[in-house]
This record gives sequence, C-alpha cells and structure tokens, in this order.
Amino acid sequence: MSVRVQSEDFDIGREIAAVMTGNTDIGAVVTFTGVVRGAAGDAAITSMTLEHYPGMTESELEQVEAEAHKRWPLHATRIVHRVGMLMPGDNIVLVVAASAHRHAAFEAAAFLMDYLKTRAPFWKKETDLSGTGHWVDARESDDEALEKWKK
Repeated sequence: MSVRVQSEDFDIGREIAAVMTGNTDIGAVVTFTGVVRGAAGDAAITSMTLEHYPGMTESELEQVEAEAHKRWPLHATRIVHRVGMLMPGDNIVLVVAASAHRHAAFEAAAFLMDYLKTRAPFWKKETDLSGTGHWVDARESDDEALEKWKK
C-alpha cells in the first residue's frame, strides 16, 4: 500500500525502509516531511485539525501518484497523510519518491507535494492562541507552483 490517510503518527525511517525493501535498482530516494508549524507572536498556531472524505481522498491521492509514475521513471512512491487534531511539531505528511536517478526522484516528490498543497481533498483548520479557529485556503504561491506541472 503506497497511499495511506491515518490519524496515527508515522515513522519516517520505517516508511523509507519499506520503499527500499527488495528494490536494489533504486539509486535515489527523496523524502519530504511536512510538520505542524507553531509560529511566534499573535499568529501562533496552537493546533491544526485536518479533515477528509474517507475513500474519496485516498482515491484522489492514488490518481496523482499514478500520474507521477507516468511522468517519471520511478521505482516506488509513498504518500502518508495524517488527519485529526495535530499539535505544533507533529508530522502531517510524508512523501517518498524513489528512482534510479536523483532528478526523477526530486521532480516527482515536488510534483506530489505541489498537488497535496493545492488540490488534495483535505480541509485544514488552524486554531490560534485566542482559541479561534479558521479554515485555511491554498495560497496563491501554492497554486502557481502547481501550474508548472501542467506543461
């Protein structure tokens, strides 16, 4: 299983080892781990809640993962995304892309993360020091990053 959505934390080393097992043709493994940021000052985040539609979300992630495999010569990929209430410092997402060469692994990992930041069906609510929660939209810069993959 290369796509998982779960409330439990993940072990980055174990996930990489699972991708590598039996794949002796891999020459490059690129990973990205997203972590809940607790900014300083008035905008400090005290928690983040991620919601999704079970089944639909996994299907969408599997589709973008398949697209990455069409675009680059990948030996393996893995996407693990957490849902539920998370605190600053908690892992949110892990993307692993493995290929014979670094270029494909880097490009695929960037493509997958750009998709996850803008189009994946997750809804993120951040709560600040005042206890006020607000839903977070994709930033314009994230949308611009995704545009380069439409070529």
